[in-house]
Parts: sequence; C-alpha cells; structure tokens
Amino acid sequence: MNDRNNNSLPTMPLAMTLVGQTVTFAGVRNAGRGLTHRLAEMGLAPGENLEIINRGPGPFIVSVKGSKFVLGRGMVHRILVRPE
Repeated sequence: MNDRNNNSLPTMPLAMTLVGQTVTFAGVRNAGRGLTHRLAEMGLAPGENLEIINRGPGPFIVSVKGSKFVLGRGMVHRILVRPE
C-alpha cells in the first residue's frame, strides 16, 4: 500500500536521490521563510511527488505536477524527501 502522507518513513535530503527516482516532499530543514515560501510558490508542499530529472554534474532538475524546476545546490541539501 502506498500512502503519500506516511510520516513513519525516514527522510533524506533531495541531494541524495537518483535520476528517475520519484520521491515525496516532506519539508525543509534549516531554511528561512524565503526558501519555504519560494518552494510553496513552485507547488512543493508536503505530500507532493517529485521526479528527479537530472542531478549533476549540471543543474539539479525535478518535475512537479508536469512542470520542471531547476533547484540550486544549497536548496537540494535542505529539502527533505521520502522515497516512494
């Protein structure tokens, strides 16, 4: 059974994911209101699924609800996700 809001699964930084992996956004750590607000504007809310499109050596790109976003390296270390 797949529960999008299963809070019992451990979280990891988005930076540790693999290309092609789908993960669930769990929140942010050590981030101010600016980053939290920017992520919310991008549609990243707890429970949303992200697909990893590219993780380097170029830009870190994720797909959320069919839209692709480029995230900075500092951001991907603060964004916490849960594996699917």
